[in-house]
Amino acid sequence: MSTETNHGYLPSGRYIVNHDIMRCTAEGVIGNDLYSGRALGLTEPYDYIQLHPDLKPLWNDIASHYRRIGLKHSNNVIWNLNLDQVAAYEGYQPSVFYFGPEEGKVWNDPEWMETVEYINSKNNFIALAEELGIDIPHTRCYESVDEISEMDIISFNMPCYLKAAVSVSGVGIYRCANREALRDAMARFDPDVAVQVQEEIKTDVFLNLQYRVIGGKLLRLAASEQILKGCAHQGNFHPSRYEPWSTIEPMAERLRERGMKGIFAFDIAVIETGDEVRFAAIECNPRFNGASYPTVIAQKLDIPEWSAKTYKTVHRSLSDIDISDLEFDMQSGEGLVIINWGTVLIGKLVVLLAGSPEYQEALAEELVHRL
Repeated sequence: MSTETNHGYLPSGRYIVNHDIMRCTAEGVIGNDLYSGRALGLTEPYDYIQLHPDLKPLWNDIASHYRRIGLKHSNNVIWNLNLDQVAAYEGYQPSVFYFGPEEGKVWNDPEWMETVEYINSKNNFIALAEELGIDIPHTRCYESVDEISEMDIISFNMPCYLKAAVSVSGVGIYRCANREALRDAMARFDPDVAVQVQEEIKTDVFLNLQYRVIGGKLLRLAASEQILKGCAHQGNFHPSRYEPWSTIEPMAERLRERGMKGIFAFDIAVIETGDEVRFAAIECNPRFNGASYPTVIAQKLDIPEWSAKTYKTVHRSLSDIDISDLEFDMQSGEGLVIINWGTVLIGKLVVLLAGSPEYQEALAEELVHRL
């Protein structure tokens, strides 16, 4: 296995890129249908990309922004997210947000699909971590929520988390401050839903360790640190203060052996006790995640220090936001890059800020003023 950090996105081959998240998202979340646009910066000119048709009015503005900052991308746009489109592009490899059953119907790769579906279960993640001797929080797994007995509830240390074994975007995860809260959370699930009860980790430092499998080789992509507001994830920054690859690499290698491809990532909690540091693995995201897009774009632009987070805006069009003098400059290595641009239609943007931490802070202050 290679332990080098891999730079660049798709080093060989031509890709058809469809990063629609609607086949792997929580129902009822406004704007998720617009997320396909954030994959544009990952592409190369010879690739094809499928985008939501509602993003078409924004195309000239985002293409101009990327041209000014020197970010090459595909101009071969299919304004349709239907996976049936890919049949017309024989010889192009898939790049998808999540390789699930629908994607498996189009690209025949059962090992990849089965591995993704397996590790997407938090209960399977815990079982595999225990098998491989990976440090994890104390966790009890249940095939159904009605298996949790009153004796179990009494025995749990509080506070704890009740989590659906399969969840996305934090939906189906409840922090339970006491046993009554745990009982209330249990009542929110259908009786046959698989769940786990996990101890609360006392820390505000969480890492995102991303891997990529290319040509059967496992490569380290990047380690970033999560930006938190309370318990809510706001974004990521790089470089991280910690890069504990060895703590999770046995699982990454096992997933590669089982057929994993593309980008996938692990969430790691950092527990500092005096001079000792513990790295506890929380879960695996067997897909692209929010940190993947700024990570790859930063590597394409040779940006060593960056942060990326979601910003609210009163505007509903990129052309109404005056940021041309704040844009990334390849000579200075500083400035901003718009990552998730389609969501401006609902008043949100994900923006990467490049430069020293002090420069990022000043840039963010000015950006918020203009949004």
